[in-house]
Amino acid sequence: MRSEYPLLSRIEGPSDLKALKTEDLPRLAAELRSFIITTVAKTGGHLAPSLGAVELGIALHRVFDSPTDKLIWDVGHQAYTHKILTGRRQSFSTLRQLGGISGFPRMEESVHDAFGVGHASTSISSALGCVCARDLAGEDYHVVAVIGDGSLTGGLALEGLDRGGELGKDILVVLNDNEMAISPNVGAMARYLGRLITTPGYDRFRSQMQELVKNIPAYGGTLFNLARRFEEGLKHMLVRGVLFEELGYRYLGPIDGHDIPLLMDTLEGIKGLKGPVLLHVVTKKGKGFTPAEQDATKFHGLGKFNQNTGECPKIEGMTYTSVFGRWVEERGELDPKLVVITAAMPDGTGTYQFGERFPDRFYDVGISEGHATTFSAGLSAAGYHPVFAVYSTFLQRSYDMLIHDICLQNLPLLLAVDRGGLVGEDGPTHHGLFDLAYLRHIPNLVLGAPKDEAELVAMLNAGADFKTPFAIRYPRGLGEGVEVDWKAEPTPIGKGEVLREGSGVAILALGRMVGAVLEAVEMLASEGIEPTVVNARWVKPLDEELIADLAGKYEHLVTVEEGTSAAGFGSAVLELLAERGLLNRCRVHIIGIPDEFIPHGKVDELLKMVGLDAVGISDRIKEIMD
Repeated sequence: MRSEYPLLSRIEGPSDLKALKTEDLPRLAAELRSFIITTVAKTGGHLAPSLGAVELGIALHRVFDSPTDKLIWDVGHQAYTHKILTGRRQSFSTLRQLGGISGFPRMEESVHDAFGVGHASTSISSALGCVCARDLAGEDYHVVAVIGDGSLTGGLALEGLDRGGELGKDILVVLNDNEMAISPNVGAMARYLGRLITTPGYDRFRSQMQELVKNIPAYGGTLFNLARRFEEGLKHMLVRGVLFEELGYRYLGPIDGHDIPLLMDTLEGIKGLKGPVLLHVVTKKGKGFTPAEQDATKFHGLGKFNQNTGECPKIEGMTYTSVFGRWVEERGELDPKLVVITAAMPDGTGTYQFGERFPDRFYDVGISEGHATTFSAGLSAAGYHPVFAVYSTFLQRSYDMLIHDICLQNLPLLLAVDRGGLVGEDGPTHHGLFDLAYLRHIPNLVLGAPKDEAELVAMLNAGADFKTPFAIRYPRGLGEGVEVDWKAEPTPIGKGEVLREGSGVAILALGRMVGAVLEAVEMLASEGIEPTVVNARWVKPLDEELIADLAGKYEHLVTVEEGTSAAGFGSAVLELLAERGLLNRCRVHIIGIPDEFIPHGKVDELLKMVGLDAVGISDRIKEIMD
């Protein structure tokens, strides 16, 4: 590697970075970009955001002293440079692979990862917690929160900003803006003002003049307010920072986030300032890789790709997401009151084409799932038919709104819960393993999980009557390859489906696990074990009569779900049988995700790890029968 990356190969930690000459840093940035592109082409990952933050990562680690100083990256999409510069260069080839390093900062992975992240908008609040802990302990170090402009749309980020300004403690928030361009005139003036305002002399002069003016008899207060208004007016014209100033922050920028000397000079100056500071830097998402610069959305997060052309392998077949996307588009044609909501995920949830076709009935509300949920409730209360398409892991962020604003009022709404179950390389922050458990006990809510893409359409058709809160949970990735009838009859709510008759043991499988169970049963047949297999379909309402009947016929009743086994589908079956006094008639066995957080890796690897592949299920059934 030394010949290919002569500067980067010398970096084993931040101290090695500080030893480089300043004039070498742009070459280091180029090597980092090449290294990131080459690696992510093989592993997949969040490419465009990290390419845009290379110089910022270099400047932060050059100026601050991690891990003593705390650098907290929001979401972590921008943090690949941070990982490489903090001792993980040699392990970077294992990015997002089973047993390898995470795609996000994780405290257990490195002392330089001051806070674990994965969901947006958490950096400012967590950094403020570190600041208060520092001051309570009487310690002296810097705390920096790096947040992207997209994450700043999240309510949690705004709450953190508000509280940080009120406390007035020493904290630096770096706003990495990869959408706004700098006009030459404004950029030049902002650069000058940034250097001026961060000098210790200016800060002392500013404070002294404030005290002097305020102490002038009779007119001091008036003159001070006039001066402050003039300063804010100047900043409003030149740097657009009045909002942050009003929140209590010293606002600096916008400055070029790819100019390493400028970044370093500005950050060095900020180190001497007291109180909350917000530095606004402007970067190019995907910088240095033309395909990512031209299509930053596609290269935000992706799998393997051709490093030379930027092309990704073509997916043969329809994914669950694409099936939902086509269904909601066709349903929008039939139902003029149908409205689609997404929280910054029009592509990820398959709703982009609906938005193109029906722009007046499509709302991308940004990273604000709580708002999206209550916004959907308002649409429903006013007589419209909202469909909220959201990842399972992000729906967790709007739990109170689900209970208080939707289900308590029994408002008709369709929740399309994408990425249910194990999602793969993004790991524990993105697995959708808790939705069955946290949704099933909310009154008025119907909850189902289809066994394949054809049943997904039938379930969506069932939920489209908009008579009650209705959630359909489906996995990431390809469907089973079955033919889809877009006009399918609605799936009967609360009714399971017996797929195979057998003896001795009955298996109630849910969602994607139906296919794995059928494959396992084929293996068991060769050993003389012939289970009955049921596609449960519904977590709420359960098919109570079918389950009670099975409990009376079979010695063993097994539930299989791709979700936490604590309080999930299997628990619901146990509760039903206990309520009916049937637990003495059969033994119930729950197969699901164990009570732990599951790491990152390929989905098939993770299913095997937790015993939810066909072999694992087969082995467990044999243990039960033995």
